[in-house]
Formats: sequence, structure tokens, C-alpha cells
Amino acid sequence: MAITIKDVAKLAEVSPATVSRVIADHPKITPKTKRKVRKAMEELGYYPNFQARNLVAQKSKAIGVVMENSTTLAFQNPFFPEVLRGISVSAHHSQYGLYLSTSATEQEIYEEVVAMTQGKRVDGIILLYSKIDDKVMDYLLANGVPFSVVGRPYTRPDAISYVDNDNVAIAKEVVGHLVSLGHRDISFVGGASDFIVSSDRLSGYRQALDEAGIAFTPDYVVTQEKMEGHEQQAIRNLMEQKNPPTAIVTHDDLVAYEVISYLEDLNIAVPTDVSIVGFNNHTLSSHLKPPLSTVDISIFDLGMEAANLVLEKINDDNAPPRNIIVPATLIERGSCQSL
Repeated sequence: MAITIKDVAKLAEVSPATVSRVIADHPKITPKTKRKVRKAMEELGYYPNFQARNLVAQKSKAIGVVMENSTTLAFQNPFFPEVLRGISVSAHHSQYGLYLSTSATEQEIYEEVVAMTQGKRVDGIILLYSKIDDKVMDYLLANGVPFSVVGRPYTRPDAISYVDNDNVAIAKEVVGHLVSLGHRDISFVGGASDFIVSSDRLSGYRQALDEAGIAFTPDYVVTQEKMEGHEQQAIRNLMEQKNPPTAIVTHDDLVAYEVISYLEDLNIAVPTDVSIVGFNNHTLSSHLKPPLSTVDISIFDLGMEAANLVLEKINDDNAPPRNIIVPATLIERGSCQSL
């Protein structure tokens, strides 16, 4: 015979209502009573039927997590497992599960988000990216769906809860570091131009050049669109200019790894011939030869705070939007040297 709440209540010498409140982690139940009830649950082997409870409360107790690409591509990037680890810690604390988007194209992602929200599969959404003219963000905002964003929203940042680094400031710091080492011919190998993080870092790059009195050279900027399918040739073209760059700032560590590989094919050594800096501080970066200078963007904290923000909105429809800036730190390693 299945163990019931009444059985737990009898063993713990409390009412069934008290047991229900303990299961819901009600703040008015004393820690002593919670310990007693949970001990009784453990002794009896009682497991609450959360699905039934959620149906009554009209809650799914799940958060939808939407990546910029399909999960197959996303998990090739160490950023995503780490940001999910941060989300999971916050979600677990609030007894929420995660529902990962598995779509591959922009349209499929949009349709899946509509389905998961309209079908009440999730109580809120976390977007792990921010891009210009994003249909998903527009839909969530227009339909009052609780959501948060990892990254500065392209529109109405005052109306959206988001967590981000100060990407303009940290890119300025990176370029300023290279300038302090004597570099003036500095390239920027960025991501897709419609992603806000890319445009913010490019903006910081340009501001740092301007403050250092260095003229901006458009040919030193290589975007993902320029490289698409021709990455090796794009780097070759960059390094075969009349005045090739002596330093390169890359969008993230993965791009830095690729660039270093292409440079090796061209017999260009890092850092002897060109210095290079990445972003994200992946574990592998400290083990490269030479170790990669990079920016630690506190990926775990980005995920944890994003989950906290969406849970605030789920638990309180009137909770005002909040913006959190997570610190980022330049880590100097062997991939940069003074001219």
C-alpha cells in the first residue's frame, strides 16, 4: 500500500496540512518541525507527487533554457555546460527542473518557445543569448512571459531582467593592456555582428583605440560573417596586409584556438610574432603552449543570476525588472608579450 501524507503526519505527530506546508517549504513552518516531518518522510520512504501538486497549482515547476543554436552545437562550446551548471544550482534550490530547447534553426527555436509557453510546459524562460531583432525576445515581452536574458537586450533593457558583463569596459581593458605592451596594430576577430555581445566588445575595442590615439582600421576587423566557411583564408588575408597586426583580440577562447592553429600553418608564432587574447577562460586555455591570455567572465555566476531573475518574475508578476552586471577579469598569460 502506498504511503500517504496522513501516514507521515501520524508518525511526525503533526497535521496533514503541516506536512503539505513542509513539502512546499512554507516559511511559517519552524525548522524544528520541518526536520521532524522530513525525518518521518525518510523513514517511511514517502515521496511527494510533485506532478499532481503542480497541476493543482497550475505550475510546471520547470524553466525553459533557450540556446543560440541547437543543443548539439551548443555543447561543443564549454560556455554552455558551465552556464547551465549555474542555472541548475539556483533552479535546484527552488525545486525547479530545466527544459532545454532542442531546435536547430531560428524559426524552429521560435516555434518551440511558443509551444513550451503556450502549452504550460515551463513557467519561465532563460535566453542564453541576446541578438538584434530577435523574434523570441519580442514574443516573450509581448505576451508577458516571465523571462531573463544572459546578455544585454537589444531593445528595452529597462523592461527586461538580464545579467551580463560590462563587455564594452572589459574589451577596452584588453586593448589597453595590449597598447601598454607597445602594440598599435591590433586586430579584432569577433563573432556574429547581430549578437549584442559582439557589438559591445567591438565598441570597446574601438573606444580603446580612440583613447590611445590609434586610428581605426576596418581591415583589422574580421567578423563571423567574413569568415563563414573561409576561416583560414580570412586569417591569411589579415596577416598578409601591408602592416599586419602584432596583436589579436578574439571573440572567445574557441576562436583564439582556431586563430592560433591558422597562424601555425602560416609559420607565425604566438607570442613571438603576434600576441593574442581570448574571452571566457575555458579550462583548456591555461594548458595551451603558450597559455592563453583571456578574460574570465564568471560564466557560472551569469547562469545562477539569470535563474534567480526569472524565478523572481515567476514568483511575483509585479517584480520589477532587474539588471545585474557580473565582474569580468583579464587573466594575463604567455600568449602576449611586449614589443
